Amino acid sequence: MNYQISILDQSPLINEESYESALKNTVELAQEAEKLGYHRFLVSEHHNTLEVAGSSPEVLVSYLLAKTKRIRVGSGGVMLQHYSPYKVAENFHVLASLAGDRVDLGIGKAPGGLPLSTKALQYKKNSTENDFYERLALVNQFINNTIPKDHEFAELKATPLPKAKPEVILLGASQGSATEAGKLGISFAYAQFFNSNDSELVEAVKAYREYSPNGRFILGVNVIASTDEQKAKNFAAGQTLFKVKLASGKRLTLITEEQAEKLGRESGESYTIERHEPTVISGTPAQIKEKLDELYTTFGVDEFIYHTPVLDTKARIESFNLISPVNLEKLEISLKI
Repeated sequence: MNYQISILDQSPLINEESYESALKNTVELAQEAEKLGYHRFLVSEHHNTLEVAGSSPEVLVSYLLAKTKRIRVGSGGVMLQHYSPYKVAENFHVLASLAGDRVDLGIGKAPGGLPLSTKALQYKKNSTENDFYERLALVNQFINNTIPKDHEFAELKATPLPKAKPEVILLGASQGSATEAGKLGISFAYAQFFNSNDSELVEAVKAYREYSPNGRFILGVNVIASTDEQKAKNFAAGQTLFKVKLASGKRLTLITEEQAEKLGRESGESYTIERHEPTVISGTPAQIKEKLDELYTTFGVDEFIYHTPVLDTKARIESFNLISPVNLEKLEISLKI
């Protein structure tokens, strides 16, 4: 195949299981992903939620690195508006010094939670989302030890300085994010599983390639596979997202209507909520490979990240297995014979 495949796992709680069980499942999935040839395994950051257990990706990443041997492991991502760029760089430099060339620093712009958790994370802190791209540039400079000579932190190093630098990836779903990633020369992951607008994807690819023609463009896709096409489509049916638009112009995407309403109330602003059905690639492995190949050809995708929001443990594991790099390569060979 001409592209690589990875997994984003949010440590979902399925069938009212415990947080401990959800995190244990994440560890086991990472180990299985390594056997199945996945390129990297990313874990997310969500706060104050009963749906997922992953609130501290940098801690979970360290554990996963210790429990695996070859697969790349990283954040998908660290919500940088809450944290010091210097401390984030230090954290991931420690990980890279321990695990070598297996560490990814995925960075997100979203809060990862509702206004109350954001307030707690930024307790007595004078940070705003408006300085996000400045903070992104700074953390990238700390990671690569390229602070400008005239910068106030010119003499500062984010030690330890690992031999293999973490790969910095901006996670986003807009032309603006793609542009900023391209300007910085870092990898960009477009979350199609949150924004299924094809025209916006086209603009994001164009913007990224304008500034970083040889950069790494990653596409995050909703995907569910089964040997039974109808079974896969049944799992994919009914997926919904709720987009909240605040009076200030800020837009946020939630997975339940209850969360969307709560966000609107906690924001203290007037708001509207729109229900959307995200694009889900579903079907047999052959059908999914055909769609991935089409996206690769159309957009020049270097890597796909699977997001499988199915609350059925057996179905999720089966899907990741069926359309793993190892099995898709076998399928590709068989189709050529």
